[in-house]
Amino acid sequence: MIDLRIRAATRADVEAVLAFWSESAEGTSVSDDVHGVTRLVERDPEALILAVADGVIVGSVIAGWDGWRASLYRLAVLPSYRRRGISTALLRAAEERFVALGGRRVDAMVLEANETGRSLWTAAGYDRQDHWRRWVKPLTE
Repeated sequence: MIDLRIRAATRADVEAVLAFWSESAEGTSVSDDVHGVTRLVERDPEALILAVADGVIVGSVIAGWDGWRASLYRLAVLPSYRRRGISTALLRAAEERFVALGGRRVDAMVLEANETGRSLWTAAGYDRQDHWRRWVKPLTE
């Protein structure tokens, strides 16, 4: 059993979060840089939830809330810490946050090719909705 602490990220965590994502997360985002993560933490200090063991980030999830939608992004666990309940603990913290804020439904962004992620979301009680598609437009180059 590991001594796991679930907490919100701070500005001091930004570079460690980026290093963690490069090792543990599937895919990349246009906002995967110091400025993007710092802006997230400053705008909504409770949105980026971390799992920390022995002072090391071993898991993350972004629990974004805009007052209408509850959205999950960047659920990731350090490969050597997987299958220990860390994703479950992170999702529980995110869902509790949403309920406290008045959220009624949560959406999760999951890469189509991420088989492990798709299995995890299904096991956590999330249903895939094939009738929706994500449409994106970059605002910067």
